[in-house]
Amino acid sequence: MRESAARRLEHPSNVLHFKKQPTVNIECADNLTFMRGLQGESIHLIVTSPPYNVGKAYEQRSSLESYLEQQAAAIAEAVRVLHPHGSICWQVGNYVQDGEIYPLDIALYPLFRVHGLQLRNRIVWTYGHGLHCQKRFSGRHETILWFTKTEDYTFNLDPVRVPSKYPGKKYFKGPKHGKISSNPLGKNPSDVWDIPNVKANHVEKTSHPCQFPVGLVERLILALTSKGENVLDPYLGSGSTAVAALMNDRNAYGCDLFPEYIKIARDRIEAFRSGRLRTRPMNKPVYQPGDLISE
Repeated sequence: MRESAARRLEHPSNVLHFKKQPTVNIECADNLTFMRGLQGESIHLIVTSPPYNVGKAYEQRSSLESYLEQQAAAIAEAVRVLHPHGSICWQVGNYVQDGEIYPLDIALYPLFRVHGLQLRNRIVWTYGHGLHCQKRFSGRHETILWFTKTEDYTFNLDPVRVPSKYPGKKYFKGPKHGKISSNPLGKNPSDVWDIPNVKANHVEKTSHPCQFPVGLVERLILALTSKGENVLDPYLGSGSTAVAALMNDRNAYGCDLFPEYIKIARDRIEAFRSGRLRTRPMNKPVYQPGDLISE
């Protein structure tokens, strides 16, 4: 009996295969130092929101020229670690000096192009809440520059489709007359994303002053990587990129200079692993007055 049992256990159909947990490697470190410790072409997606040089608590304001020099160094190292089929998504806003706006995506674009990267989309992230300006219209959007390293890059549309405007629409005539004309999985999202930013009453809010919503990063991760691949955020902040990566079975890498933000990121990762982390669903509609949907 014992020999028979042993043979059953050795048979492949009786072996229990445990799901491998995604890797987490986050450190309190300078991003150049951290990235230089990574193997070249090992990262499949880099998603980040660097400081905008506007004097937030986590940054030291400098001249625009000095800021761009710092960004150029970080971008060069990011390109080195990027996989040939990988993508970089650099999310930025505006630099403001003496009331004049300098769009950082325009200023940063040449720093990517010099490495031969190709811009696939300039995604506009719009949101309904923010500072109220006195002498200009209030800024309610930021941009994400999505670059690829080569022509052969990952793009998975189905996991990020959104509901079609007319899901039951049918062909009016022709050989497909009467059949549904739209994709049953939904449509391709536009390059304008209306996603609430993380303010005081947002379910994801931490003490970080400029937090990235998980749903925003999640759409990029699902579209631009496959399970088991590596996602890096060299300006990790509160860890939203790492959380979104782990939620979707990707490996998470990241760093930040501030120990308090690394602690927040690690606490959020632990909350996710224990089932306690609250996040806003990726495609949850934006609340409108009169809607029955609760934010």
